[in-house]
Amino acid sequence: MLSITKNQRLQPFFAAAAALILGATSCKSDKPKEEDATAKKPTDSVSVTMPTGLGSTIQYDPSKKYIFLAFDDGPQPPGTINCKNIFHEEGVKASFFLVGMHQFDPMRKRIVDSLDNSYPEFVTGNHSNTHGFRDNYRKFYSMPDSAVADFLIAEKSLNIKLKIARLPGMNTWAANGQIQGPKSSLNVAKRLDSIGYTVIGWDVEWQFIKGSTPKQSVDEMVNTVNKKFAEEYTYQPNTLVILAHDRMFAKPQYADSLRKFISTLKENKNYVFETLDHYPTVQNRH
Repeated sequence: MLSITKNQRLQPFFAAAAALILGATSCKSDKPKEEDATAKKPTDSVSVTMPTGLGSTIQYDPSKKYIFLAFDDGPQPPGTINCKNIFHEEGVKASFFLVGMHQFDPMRKRIVDSLDNSYPEFVTGNHSNTHGFRDNYRKFYSMPDSAVADFLIAEKSLNIKLKIARLPGMNTWAANGQIQGPKSSLNVAKRLDSIGYTVIGWDVEWQFIKGSTPKQSVDEMVNTVNKKFAEEYTYQPNTLVILAHDRMFAKPQYADSLRKFISTLKENKNYVFETLDHYPTVQNRH
């Protein structure tokens, strides 16, 4: 593992605070009414063939800063499509954490397939099947067996090829037995880690208000990213994971904000955009 940063030493304090604010990320989801909230338990993780290069190791350049765009709750058109198109047109890599029950029609299935077929530009990860039993985080994290089963259902339905997961509503990290985050989420994170998943939290969140309107301005977000790197205030050295939600960028004016955010960050030639299969805790598993 890489050396411990200031952020890692402060993680227990952040975890305690986060536990008091359950679901600090307003990760609300599409909810097909026919979907059963509590997952049935599959017997094992699904086996899939990984595209060439997926999960391979890269050599980090110590003079560079690595940005991981990691957007949640897809597929949620038109937001997911807008994000995908902007990232492609701007020439940056990104990762999408998907929710199994959001893939409920052929059009959304095609979106997922298009993301999967776009490696090395994009990587998809597991954000559970029911988005934490339909945002009932207290119940979800109090039932670790059912929660893990929920992730495994999503793994199968979404054909997840790389075992990276983000916990609904929880800034939690887990890999190789090293687990940090809100106390209520730790048992689920530990069990996912034990079956080969790397759980990815975030260093910076682009929050939203009033039903999915981006809260921070582009300038605020850029300044936050620059400050995090300058202060070495990230989970892993010289890397920064940005959380946002696809649906925030469904409207043209907010899609324009995302494009401006990306283009502004690109002006810094020391910034490199990567997919989460190359994040340090993923590369360093076992």
